[in-house]
Amino acid sequence: MINEQIRDKEVRLIGEDGEQMGIMSAKEAYKLAKEAQLDLVKIAPSAKPPVCKIIDYGKYRYEQARKERDAKKKQKVIDIKEVRLSPNIEANDMNTKANMARKFLMKGDKVKVTLRFRGREMAHMTSSKHVLDDFAEMLSDVAVIEKPAKLEGRSMQMFLTEKR
Repeated sequence: MINEQIRDKEVRLIGEDGEQMGIMSAKEAYKLAKEAQLDLVKIAPSAKPPVCKIIDYGKYRYEQARKERDAKKKQKVIDIKEVRLSPNIEANDMNTKANMARKFLMKGDKVKVTLRFRGREMAHMTSSKHVLDDFAEMLSDVAVIEKPAKLEGRSMQMFLTEKR
C-alpha cells in the first residue's frame, strides 16, 4: 500500500534516511512524504502499529525486482536422470551405465536407477536386488543412496545423489 491507500489511524514512521520518526497519524506521515516529494509506503502491515517508510516507490519496486532476479539466478534446478538396467545385465554394459550415471551425478543431477523385469524375470525379483547393490557400490566414490531399492510393480527403483 502506498500514499492515500494507507487507511490506518496510526503508523510508525521511518524517514527517508532510515531514522525512526515515531508514531503518528497516517495523514501526518503522508504530508511529510509529500513535502519530501517522495512516497509513503507500508513496509510491515502486520506490525502494531503498521510500519511505513518515506521512500521513492519506483526505485523501491525496481530494487525488489532486482533482488528476486538475483535470487532466481542463484537457484540450482536439480533434474532427475534415469538409468535403466535389466536383471541379467553383463559387466561391460553395467560399466557403461555406471559411467553415464557418474556424469549425471557430477553435473549435480539426481539419478533414478530402475531395474526392469520382463516375462520370466518376474519369478526371480527378490534375487535380482544385488544388481542395484552392485551398481550403487560402483558409484560409491561419487554417490550416496538417497532412497534404497524398492519394488514397485514390474520394476525396482533406487535413487542416488551426489556425495557432499
